[in-house]
Amino acid sequence: MDGQNCLVENDWVCAEYVRTRSQELIDATVQHVGITAASIVIGLAVALPLALLARRSKAFAGPVLGLTTVLYSVPSLAMFSLLLPLFGLSAALVVTGLVLYSLTVLVRNILAGLEAVPAEAREAARGMGYGPVRQLWEVELPLALPALLAGVRIATVATVALTTVGAIVDYGGLGGLIMSGLRSDFKAQVLTASVLCVLLAVVADLLLLALQRWLTPWTRIRSGRAPGVRTAKVVEPA
Repeated sequence: MDGQNCLVENDWVCAEYVRTRSQELIDATVQHVGITAASIVIGLAVALPLALLARRSKAFAGPVLGLTTVLYSVPSLAMFSLLLPLFGLSAALVVTGLVLYSLTVLVRNILAGLEAVPAEAREAARGMGYGPVRQLWEVELPLALPALLAGVRIATVATVALTTVGAIVDYGGLGGLIMSGLRSDFKAQVLTASVLCVLLAVVADLLLLALQRWLTPWTRIRSGRAPGVRTAKVVEPA
């Protein structure tokens, strides 16, 4: 009876809400994770060639970094409205907008990581007969991983938060529950969905941090760093 009372009294904390709406919460969480993951994966696929282009010449660096910065500064509602004629009310609309927002962090951190690769490593690779593509994949990107993965962590946490805005087109994951709860003044729904959103961001960050440490064990050994190896500065959006 006490569980029912918290629904009747519209309490902020209500275990009965979680019990009776568990499937709804699971579905919203799965959608939230799916949109976030797709946005980051596609963002990486787009950011890598842009970072390589920016590194190639200063003539490209300015426009690439400037464009990604401008995209990041566009308000989310305006971004989705501009993309609406192209994608309609769909998940693709939300994913595309989130990909564009992620580029400023991903491009800058990939670029910072590549620029931190010591010239000696590149020269050694060329001396061993590595071509440009093999040198990139087997030498430069592994050494750039700390900055790249740090950028992925920042972009992922930001994307988890921004995904909620997709609720305006019914593809916002937990954001849909938050918005409908606000409209109906359903306190337990608003709080529960908000807490789940925060937990998603924390769990995603911790998992990516564990992945980063596993893939880059040398970053934990301060005294074991090879001479001339620079540490890339992690770049965050202003």
